[in-house]
Amino acid sequence: MIEIKKIWYYFVRYIDGFLLIGILALTFVGLIVLYSATGGNISKVSHQVINISIALIIMWLVANIPLQQIKRLALPMYMVGLSLLIGVALFGEINNGARRWLDLGVTRIQPSELMKVAIPLMMAWYFDKHEITLRLRDYAGATVLLMLPVFLILKQPDLGTAILIAASGFYVLFLAGLSWRIIVGLITAALGSFPIVWSVMHDYQRQRIMTLLDPSQDPLGAGYHTIQSSIAIGSGGVIGKGWQNGTQTQLDFLPEQSTDFIFAVFSEEFGLIGNTLLLLLYLIVIGRCLIITANASTQFTRLIAGSITLTFFTYIFVNMGMVSGILPVVGVPLPLISYGGTSMVTMLLGFSILMSIQTHPKLIKT
Repeated sequence: MIEIKKIWYYFVRYIDGFLLIGILALTFVGLIVLYSATGGNISKVSHQVINISIALIIMWLVANIPLQQIKRLALPMYMVGLSLLIGVALFGEINNGARRWLDLGVTRIQPSELMKVAIPLMMAWYFDKHEITLRLRDYAGATVLLMLPVFLILKQPDLGTAILIAASGFYVLFLAGLSWRIIVGLITAALGSFPIVWSVMHDYQRQRIMTLLDPSQDPLGAGYHTIQSSIAIGSGGVIGKGWQNGTQTQLDFLPEQSTDFIFAVFSEEFGLIGNTLLLLLYLIVIGRCLIITANASTQFTRLIAGSITLTFFTYIFVNMGMVSGILPVVGVPLPLISYGGTSMVTMLLGFSILMSIQTHPKLIKT
């Protein structure tokens, strides 16, 4: 009995139990909704179970890595990710007009997913390195580190991923103490440059923005996703239509119902009450992440924990806003709920770093 306790302690000693329970609860909800969204496709649900299992194993492995080792991985991970993005630009596979995947022979990878973790790690490492003599030029250098991969991802084109990576880097800049005057100035400059940005945007990206303003102008084309998801959310009412009883889902009116628009499936079947409970689950996970961030002992751990937490919130906000019709459709999955292996691994990789920050001995600045 004592040996079993020792083995169990060794297995879970670097896992934050409260955070793990929240993650497992959300993934369980995701499997339930996925079963309905796919019309009871056991094969797809089983595949998602495999995705979750792989992601959990990776989370456990990374959570067991000491903080000092994670810190040392920041620069190599960033350089590898940047090199892979350059490789995508030069040799990547073109699929539906986008060049986002790199064929390595044994497998295909999407390097932009790696940058979702590499960017906050690299920028946190950079600011920690310059913490004592932090000046405006250091913020400029960090911005360059951020914009290089963002530019390469925009060229693929992949607007949704570029937005999320830019947000994760901005959070590090903000948490590192970037002046509000500079932030306001940057926002003003961004708004002022909108005509230039508009001129270089792809046609489908412009159409998404115009569709946001008036989806009915192209109800069977660019506006179809927004219109159908809005109908699904509204028809759910307060208590929903019940599991597997959503008409928009079961009659295949709703597009991408197992991935980007799975929140519309959930809303139609479980209604306002279900949405409230789902948001509560998300708030529990975010709240735990904020506590870990507040307890972080160094500049590096505080910046990386804060960035991962706020980026997780951004995922949720952008997806729900997109599905509800208040944001353009940019192809962002609902974290821990949408079908997909890459996004699941990336998300749990971020949580594993938070667990390492919480459970390992605190870093001491040297």
